[in-house]
Amino acid sequence: MNVSYRWLLDCVPGLQLTPEEVGRHLALRGAPLEGMISPGQGLEDVVVGRVVSAEKHPNADRLTLCEVDGGNGVVSVVCGAPNVLEGAWYPFAPVGAVLPGDLKLEEVKIRGEISHGMLCSAKELGLGHDQGGIYQIHGEFTPGQSFVDAIGLDDVTMDVEITTNRGDLLSHLGVARELASAGKGTVTIPEFPDDPHVSLSFERHTQEARVGNVGIRIEAPDLCNRYLGVVIRGVFVGESPEWLQQRLRGAGARPINNVVDATNYVMLELGQPLHAFDLNRLEGTSVVVRRAQEDENGFTTLDDETRALSADMLMICDAEKPVAIGGVMGGLESEVSDDTVDVLLEAALFNPGSIRATSKILGLSTDASYRFERGVDPEGIERAVSRATALIVAITGGVIDGPVLDCCPAGFEADVVSLRLSRIEHVLGVSFTSAEVQSLLKPLGFELVDDKEGVLDLRVPGFRSYDVTREIDLIEEVARTHGYDKFPAEMRPYRPSTVPDHPMFELEDELRGALAGRGLFEAQTPAFVPESEGDVQVANPLTTTEPFVRRAILPSLLRIVEHNFAHGNRDVRLFEIGTSFRKAGKGEPPHEETHLAVVMTGRREPPHWSRQDEFITVWDLKALLEAAAHISYAGAAEVTVEPGVVHPFREELAFVVANVEGHSMGHGGLVSSAEMDVPVWAGDVWGFEIMLPSDPPRSAAPTHVPLRSTPPSFAPTALFLRAAEPLPSPRLSNAT
Repeated sequence: MNVSYRWLLDCVPGLQLTPEEVGRHLALRGAPLEGMISPGQGLEDVVVGRVVSAEKHPNADRLTLCEVDGGNGVVSVVCGAPNVLEGAWYPFAPVGAVLPGDLKLEEVKIRGEISHGMLCSAKELGLGHDQGGIYQIHGEFTPGQSFVDAIGLDDVTMDVEITTNRGDLLSHLGVARELASAGKGTVTIPEFPDDPHVSLSFERHTQEARVGNVGIRIEAPDLCNRYLGVVIRGVFVGESPEWLQQRLRGAGARPINNVVDATNYVMLELGQPLHAFDLNRLEGTSVVVRRAQEDENGFTTLDDETRALSADMLMICDAEKPVAIGGVMGGLESEVSDDTVDVLLEAALFNPGSIRATSKILGLSTDASYRFERGVDPEGIERAVSRATALIVAITGGVIDGPVLDCCPAGFEADVVSLRLSRIEHVLGVSFTSAEVQSLLKPLGFELVDDKEGVLDLRVPGFRSYDVTREIDLIEEVARTHGYDKFPAEMRPYRPSTVPDHPMFELEDELRGALAGRGLFEAQTPAFVPESEGDVQVANPLTTTEPFVRRAILPSLLRIVEHNFAHGNRDVRLFEIGTSFRKAGKGEPPHEETHLAVVMTGRREPPHWSRQDEFITVWDLKALLEAAAHISYAGAAEVTVEPGVVHPFREELAFVVANVEGHSMGHGGLVSSAEMDVPVWAGDVWGFEIMLPSDPPRSAAPTHVPLRSTPPSFAPTALFLRAAEPLPSPRLSNAT
């Protein structure tokens, strides 16, 4: 998340912290900085220049010969842009200046005229995509003044690392709220120039909202539980005012046009993504929020890419066709352009899981989808719509047409979570009073509902409704706000070990110790595999090449062996304990099993000059297999040789592991060369995979044997007895 330092200062007036100090405070609260950059970095040599005169180049029709005052006198500059004007201000790079991309300007002759520098476009400065004309600066300046200072690029962009559960920090308001809760100021929403202070009325409709000839209907309420629209007519689309462009650049965003910039501004400020449609490009009179249909095979997004749609994707549609992929990206055919006169401003609350799935399937992640995936504030959508509407009206000259179109099938009700003071002390080891807890949580937006007998009922604010749902979440907020650095170095111990470990965890630990003691290394391979190695398909795969989950672990270990062979290593001993999946009956969840897989190849022991190399054989594998089976099934398993058992092992050397009831628990043997790429110089590859019991017997409690009170004696001992005395019964001690 890119945060503009100057924007942050406006959100927290009186903030007396440098960017570095802001970073330290955020790090203590769980949001460290990944880095800081200046938007004007690389533009130190660019100055503000005034075009004194502009005449047609004597030897070229498409070039202009300009006289430019760059602070060190008037120089001649040849310009190819069509929009150069006498008396206007432009960024000027004199001879010797270095532009982004390490472009160093030199004095050159163009069509017989010497050019002593360059008037720059936004793209040449790295400030935008427009390279059709030079970048004109509006206002009054001094020739030779720093371009960075003139347009407000002397900002600091802070890259804040946001964890997946803190979607509320994906805005300047969220970061400002975090600083304010640490006692660094009071949060405010800064006013923008010429704010018309529009007042919008919101009247919710459960099925369809209609105003005049424009309506909104939600046909997929499980994927979209609120959709708002505002019609603004008579807009003039063009460049945004300089202050707005400065804001966006400071936050690492690229200005596009005033309508789109307004929606991006509000998203960066409040965290609510918005989208603007060209109303005259929409067919019919209603906007429909629905799932994609089977015959809608392709959709062209704003980046001019055609996307394949599936039936689970949420689409925003007009009367005839989709016009946007809900929560991800708008369509090319309905985008706002220079010809746009009327716009429909959209704001919505989408299902985070649906947006995440769509984004993954399409391989398309945007600023909007990034926020929707993590959840946006359901209580802040009206403020965002009002803010964006006012901004568009102010900078485009548009007029609001009618009230807000508000379709909301189901309202939002804030959660109330109970917090026990005794539980805080038990988890954190430090006691807090009710007043102290309230003072820590109130600045974060948590509202006290009830306080009785050491239990606080707290209403969770909308912007934290996705990640604060349990008592332990509130305890984390108490610890975080109190400050992890303020806890004493030694606290009363919290002993989770009073609850015994699950027998499966004990079994896995015992197997890890036994296998590591025999010289094997533990591996951890991904559970996602190609279709050939899995039966259960993932609904939202991370990649298209691995859309299934594995049914066995051994194939993944064999790929590691191949990788080692490719790098000249033939001595490999690996094991993995993990989960495998088997397809169940229709409508049932897949079966999950915990498996142990082992693969071995190469020398039995490290090479040494005093002995010949001995390689791993069938007996090494059988011994290891029997040991693992004995640990897993407490001696109630038997390893037998059965030729021709299971792929991928050779028929002549294959084993079956059976439990006491005769059911097969696994298999192993010599891996067939058809299953992996084995070089000529490599030895045999042995492996096995067994299923671990789902409910293993609990290990016996460890016993304690006290140390001997007397030192042992290893010397021969002779006893001399009188013949008349009876011989005592022999009692031999371990110490003798």
